[in-house]
Amino acid sequence: MKPHTIILAISQDRLRDQVAAAIRMIPSANLAACTADLMNTFNEVEAHLPRLVVISSDLAAQTEFAAMHELFTSLNVKWLVLSLDGGQTAQNIGLPQLPATSSRRDLSATLQATLTGRPQSTIAGHRQTRAKPILAAPVPPKTATGQPAVILIGASTGGIDALISVLSQFGANCPPTLVVQHTGAGFGESLAALLDRQCHANVSLAKDGAPLEHGHIHIGAGLRRHLTLSDRGPLRCALVDGLPVSGHLPSVDMLFRSGTALGAKVTAALLTGMGRDGADGLLALRRAGAHTIAQDQESSVVYGMPRAATELGAASQILPLNQIGRALQALPIRPTPHMERARS
Repeated sequence: MKPHTIILAISQDRLRDQVAAAIRMIPSANLAACTADLMNTFNEVEAHLPRLVVISSDLAAQTEFAAMHELFTSLNVKWLVLSLDGGQTAQNIGLPQLPATSSRRDLSATLQATLTGRPQSTIAGHRQTRAKPILAAPVPPKTATGQPAVILIGASTGGIDALISVLSQFGANCPPTLVVQHTGAGFGESLAALLDRQCHANVSLAKDGAPLEHGHIHIGAGLRRHLTLSDRGPLRCALVDGLPVSGHLPSVDMLFRSGTALGAKVTAALLTGMGRDGADGLLALRRAGAHTIAQDQESSVVYGMPRAATELGAASQILPLNQIGRALQALPIRPTPHMERARS
């Protein structure tokens, strides 16, 4: 029998060791990784796609967990909350729970039952996302007064929750939007489906040649090709073969650089993430006349990519996460020569 892979995400060292010992009592279980924070948990779950994640309730109570849980549950990863707070966290998000005070034998028995039990999505009380609203008919791409022709967004570590925050502020008839989110292969469809449930606009995995229409958001994630804007004919998505750029495939830098020909018709944002992918591309966009935004340090899970962009002078604005969605949808008022003379 193929062993069931388990990951432990428990902040307390002693408790993590206790649960690990209980897992080793299960012949069909394989403990793939142990983590103490959400960032490393996301990376390990993405790498191993385990059958079960046992997570302590203090980690499950963090804001970012809801999006991470929903994404991985859609890939049939089960979750079990080890309760440090009397089960309140698990009840709030509809997850099965296990008291942290359980004996090693009880822990082992409960874990074994969970491994062979029902899929997570069938558990009574599982949190439901809101229904998708009825959308208006797409409008051919054009620059409406005060609106950009295209919105470009890049994100990495912590980006899933950030994208939900930003894109949920978009209207059903928002400007056509392209997003690159760093994630592992095979996660693109699940991420697009998660975002589609959270947004008024239509969200889908980017396809080569897809036309850019109002009310549509194209996600470049889990692809082994770069997502770019087509430079031939009407505006379309283009998936381009190539080597990683700035260490990533798809790369935010590639997406941003492909939008420079549109100049001032573009607004772009670089969100939370490790490294510097997107910083050079954001600078190229700003130099081409685009309005560019970097997420601020306080609201970033990892202030790497936005920091690099800020240090380069690539951002027209530095904003907290909760203001970026609305800022992306409105072109800033640019002074005319008449306005400049009036100021002097």
